[in-house]
Amino acid sequence: MRAARIGMLGALVLALASPAAALDRSPHPTPRAEALILAQVGARLAPAPRAAPETATEPALGQAGGLRLSPHPAPRGAFVPRQVSREVTRPPGGPSKIGRICGSRKILGRTASSIPGTLPGCGVRNPVQVVEVSGVRLSTAATMTCETAEALRKWVDNGVKKSVRRTGGGVAELRVAAHYSCRTRNHKPGAKISEHGKGKAIDISAIVLKDGTVVTLQKGWNDRRYGKMLRQMHKRACGPFGTVLGPESDRFHRDHFHFDVARHRGGPYCR
Repeated sequence: MRAARIGMLGALVLALASPAAALDRSPHPTPRAEALILAQVGARLAPAPRAAPETATEPALGQAGGLRLSPHPAPRGAFVPRQVSREVTRPPGGPSKIGRICGSRKILGRTASSIPGTLPGCGVRNPVQVVEVSGVRLSTAATMTCETAEALRKWVDNGVKKSVRRTGGGVAELRVAAHYSCRTRNHKPGAKISEHGKGKAIDISAIVLKDGTVVTLQKGWNDRRYGKMLRQMHKRACGPFGTVLGPESDRFHRDHFHFDVARHRGGPYCR
């Protein structure tokens, strides 16, 4: 009886073990293609884990290879103040633009800063730089007072133009030999300060005509064609200017006219 029970128990154990062994040996089912595609798409759509924010340190200025980081943009909706440009104004007293000066429509130039003298008696308050007078240009911008500029304008209108008339097509330019210069008379040591050192004088060495002819004082004074014209200019300068010196005045003025607005007790000094 006992042997029969033992046999039945063994058979039962074998019966139960057989399906498990058969299950382990059976091949696993191959997943469908649709399932694989869905799994891949799900993996791509899954949110990536957030990384800790990076903190960039700005390299010190001048560090080799260092690049300066641009500032982060302001968040939307934030108020960003506008940069208001400030107009830069020219310091008072500096050079101005070329235009009409000295209250005359016939004098063109610009105002300039007052000139301090390097020698006692030199210097000019409220000087101007004249570039053209009555349509006649100057070879260089000449620094002088408005009183001198007005005297020059009168001489050009009543002396130069009336003397030249239509010769060479008319006058085009005055060659300036000297204007403001802080020095003594005729550059002599110990002499009085020249009117040039006060902005009250101008020297003219030649007249340029519209056809390009240059009539110099040195060569033209005794020239048959231009001598008379230059002598008329010299004579007509007396009055507008207080001092008029030409090639026959002394050895210092053989090649130019010297004009200044100094006033003398006996009237204009013209030589």
